[in-house]
Amino acid sequence: MPTTAPAQRIALVAFPGVRAFDVSVITEVWGADRTDRGAPAFDLRRVAVDSTPIPMRGGLALHPDRTLAWLARADLVVVPGLDDDLTPAPTPVLDALRRAHARGTTLAALCGGAFTLAQAGLLDGRRAITHWNLIDLLRTRHPRITVVPDALFIEDDNIWTAAGTAAGIDLCLHLVRRTHGAEAAATIARSMVTAPFRTGTQAQFIEHPTPRADRDADTLAAVREHALRHLHEPLTVAELAAHAGMSPRSFARHFTAETGTTPLRWLLDQRLAAAQKLLERTDLPMPEIARRAGFGSEVTMRQHFASRLATSPRAYRAAFNAGSAATGPAPESETVRESETVRESETVPGGNNPIAR
Repeated sequence: MPTTAPAQRIALVAFPGVRAFDVSVITEVWGADRTDRGAPAFDLRRVAVDSTPIPMRGGLALHPDRTLAWLARADLVVVPGLDDDLTPAPTPVLDALRRAHARGTTLAALCGGAFTLAQAGLLDGRRAITHWNLIDLLRTRHPRITVVPDALFIEDDNIWTAAGTAAGIDLCLHLVRRTHGAEAAATIARSMVTAPFRTGTQAQFIEHPTPRADRDADTLAAVREHALRHLHEPLTVAELAAHAGMSPRSFARHFTAETGTTPLRWLLDQRLAAAQKLLERTDLPMPEIARRAGFGSEVTMRQHFASRLATSPRAYRAAFNAGSAATGPAPESETVRESETVRESETVPGGNNPIAR
């Protein structure tokens, strides 16, 4: 008789000053029971120094249901952002975060939550990201951190940080996806009426003039919908540009301005997502999955899984298919040689056109 995997234990670390929005995002992703729709079970706990209600902006209050000792049981610890990013975290919170990281527990901080991890010294010598408007402040206050300016979220030594507000949703869904698979993340995203993942960087949201006609957004949205319906075909930038009524160079420029990523990288992301779903939900052979996802061949699909996901299609299927335990995909022992990996500057999988960067 099959056994049900135990619920993943998530700790939401709270103290006075945490942002209500980030608390809501964490609660929405891991606190709602969606098992009737096929999503995994989660055990989300609101963890604080003690049980005293924590006031939040807007007249809200968070009621802790566990003390910091519960972090010893958590599989994942998530730190919300702060209303004032220089708010000092209580010493017991910082000590508990250090102990959790020393145990090997995954830590994640949303937006200005990076400042809390920085106060604990956990980001010293590591790469981190925060809201674009706080990057200089983080660099100034914590010069030992390598602050990355152009990511939605990044990981270094099992510590995840995310850029501002909506990027926190992206990170939370990514953490679901890496542990439970693309379909689990998509189920939660559909419930939240948000995208399972976004491509690009937060650079597209930094305040600078972006003179672009409104019609471009509508045109390129239609092109992306067309590409998603025809992922199994050999799509080239020239063909997508023609569909948009633009030259390839102009199309690539407008596409990058709108999405924050190149047409090739966007296509690769969509094809990887399609392949992940097929690996999770079907028993189709690898060549057929590669064909349906638009990679053209199993070799090409394997190369992109290795370079982008640090695993292989077979290892991914073994980890996520048929109700496997809630663990991330194990890296495959067979690696793709660097010289064999398809470069972003080459061609769209299945196509023949060099990408216009």
